[in-house]
Amino acid sequence: QSYCHRLQHDMYFLTSTSRLNEQVVDKIVLQLNRVYPQILTNEEAEKFRNPKASLHTRLSDLLKHLQKKGDRHCQEFYRALQINAEQLFNDLPSRKILKTPDPTEIDTDKEQYMLNDRGPVFFLACFSVAAGLALFWYYCNSETQVIGRARRILGFSPIIIGRHVRNICMLYLEDVSRN
Repeated sequence: QSYCHRLQHDMYFLTSTSRLNEQVVDKIVLQLNRVYPQILTNEEAEKFRNPKASLHTRLSDLLKHLQKKGDRHCQEFYRALQINAEQLFNDLPSRKILKTPDPTEIDTDKEQYMLNDRGPVFFLACFSVAAGLALFWYYCNSETQVIGRARRILGFSPIIIGRHVRNICMLYLEDVSRN
């Protein structure tokens, strides 16, 4: 949703009575006048800060003027509003719409916990099995002549590999060494 559409949606909320006082509107206009790139020229800033016009009229004219200028100008207005009236900024109707979760959207925090619910012990066990199989494959390759070393490594690894798996590996190593 573009900032211009959001501003159009929030216009009634912002212009309703006692939402923004004159000091806050003046601060926002001054910030829009002084920010780089300059959103309001000096003449426009004086027009929107004119104390002879009512606050409601000045604010309505300012919001309409910003909508005509484009999305970047509306975005800068929201930034100025957030800096000068943060509570009002958080209460905007468009902000409440943005905060409501989409039921079809995936919650990445929840997904992260679903993928990592096994903990570090599971990771270490998987890593140990993978490292053991890699060592076994490396030392049991027919091109290498170090089967005795593999037998010694597997013989001292009942913690990493279960006893039944270790026995099967040892039988395989003995069978390969006979051939």
